[in-house]
Amino acid sequence: MRTAIAALFSLMVLSAVEPAKADPYRWCAVYGSFGGGGVESCYYVTIEQCRAAVSGIGGWCRESGWYDGRPVSTDGPLPKPPRKRT
Repeated sequence: MRTAIAALFSLMVLSAVEPAKADPYRWCAVYGSFGGGGVESCYYVTIEQCRAAVSGIGGWCRESGWYDGRPVSTDGPLPKPPRKRT
């Protein structure tokens, strides 16, 4: 009986979880040494943005391992503005 209740509870929790959203950032800027120990920033949508970020300070751009190519959904409920007190 306990196993059945635990299984039912697990299903309820898993069904309430929102699906993961895609990562829109395809490119990573890698700063620092080629032998490791560098810093990585994966917040670039285009290769041009990444190249501009590393331009003049050294580094290179690589594709992000987290990018999966799926479109990012931005539709959803917007937060309600705060009510004004009268």
